[in-house]
Amino acid sequence: MKILLLFFYLFSSVCLAANSKQVFRIYHDADYSNLNESAEAIKMGFLTAFDEVDNQIQGFKIELVSKDHRGNSNRSLLHFKQFLKDPNALLVLGGVHSPPYIKFRQFINENKALLLVPWAAGGPITRYPSKDNWVFRLSVDDTKAGKVLINYANQQGCVAPHLLLEDTAWGRSNYDTLLGEYKKAKPNNALPVSWFNWATKKNEARMIIHNIIESEPQCIIFVGNAIEGVEFVRAMASIDEAERLPIISHWGVTAGNFFGVIGDKLSADVSLAVLQSCFSFENKPLGEFSARVFNRARRLFPTQFATHGFVQAAPGFIHGYDIAKLLIAAAKQIKLTDSVATNRALFKSALEDLQSPVSGLIKTYQRPFREWSEENDSAHEALTVQDLCMGQYQSNGSIKLVYSYSGSN
Repeated sequence: MKILLLFFYLFSSVCLAANSKQVFRIYHDADYSNLNESAEAIKMGFLTAFDEVDNQIQGFKIELVSKDHRGNSNRSLLHFKQFLKDPNALLVLGGVHSPPYIKFRQFINENKALLLVPWAAGGPITRYPSKDNWVFRLSVDDTKAGKVLINYANQQGCVAPHLLLEDTAWGRSNYDTLLGEYKKAKPNNALPVSWFNWATKKNEARMIIHNIIESEPQCIIFVGNAIEGVEFVRAMASIDEAERLPIISHWGVTAGNFFGVIGDKLSADVSLAVLQSCFSFENKPLGEFSARVFNRARRLFPTQFATHGFVQAAPGFIHGYDIAKLLIAAAKQIKLTDSVATNRALFKSALEDLQSPVSGLIKTYQRPFREWSEENDSAHEALTVQDLCMGQYQSNGSIKLVYSYSGSN
């Protein structure tokens, strides 16, 4: 009997070991606490794409591991360290916040931690100055976002904007690009800026808005997330109607339940336009491809996806889906091994040289990535400035595209 038990134990251990080698874990490093809507949207988009290939790559089952960094850069670093110790971990899928990936960019690249970014927009994230660059983005890139925000402001008759930026690496990278774009047309003019911190509360937000209005700009260009965005919209709505300014916002506000909290003010009191990539499920009619993706997601996530008739934090879903499609395409160009480090390197090389067009929601991607170089510092950016648009909230909380950038890179 003991011999049979020993044989069963050894056989089970061998099977478990064999099965463990047939799994790739993808660590989703995101803010599930404060901006849960965006984290869930990214996850649903990514998994919807993988459902199209039975959630596997060359026989390796794909498992997505949700890791909540709560907006804390040090917790994000801890997740990367856990990832590097996991013999089945293939890559990290990023979240909304830029500061963790800017602050620990060197650590990520020196440790060859393959990182795919479907939201965080900070310009430096993908610009590690080396060919040994392991970060790929399919999202808004702040080195390009400023072009769209400034040009949309000009189109709306706002030639004297005031910047309202969060005081983080993300906010500061946006300041540089916004100022650079503004100076192209007005090299001798100042571009005023007000800075704010995370968790800015009601009274401070009102004071900042009052001070901005006193400087007599024509609009506000806002770079921040949903939590602070709510307070600034409320503060603007509290101002006399004749003094209110339109707000032209980066897309950070769409990452949380922004409209659910402040939607009544947007429909009645405050004009707000928000940066988006150039695809929306709300611009009907949907094509056959996008309708098929929408219906697949609704079947996979019946209690989460489009439960109010539209997709919350839609860019997360759209970019999560498209970046997964690029990953799946890369897998078709390589032969996987038993070494996860080797597999990460194979995926990196394949992503930098995708040989066939890849159909996504935003566009069909033609070699979206290249090997990084200083001469081509956007080599790890899948989207160009022509892929960026502006949208406006509709009465039900969805966002419809209203403007597409037509300038050059």
